[in-house]
Amino acid sequence: MDNYIGVIIEESLEDKTILKNLKITKKRVSQVTAKHKTPWVKTWTLDTIKINENQADKISKIISLSLDSNHDWYCDYKNSEYHYIIFRNKIFKINRTSKEQYDEAKVYGISLGIPPYQVNFHPDLEE
Repeated sequence: MDNYIGVIIEESLEDKTILKNLKITKKRVSQVTAKHKTPWVKTWTLDTIKINENQADKISKIISLSLDSNHDWYCDYKNSEYHYIIFRNKIFKINRTSKEQYDEAKVYGISLGIPPYQVNFHPDLEE
């Protein structure tokens, strides 16, 4: 089974209940800077998560509904074949070989006001 690995920022969640159902393999706290564009929080708690392949669709829906409704955030996780990019009420399940699908997710994230450097999902698109 090809598990998914990703990061979720605890402060991005309006409802943190989902964290109880996720396997958190690492936790790191980072100080927020002006570059992060999240002045309403002082720190980001970044949880590295591991999700079973057969749970990825279900968990993406729960995360999407759990994200902060007042600010625009995303969460993502990927395995060797697919990359889930999850916004509130919008989920992209991207074939990792599709630049077009990555471009669509990037454009959507930028349209929400997320800084472009934070939505460079595709490895070939890094600035």
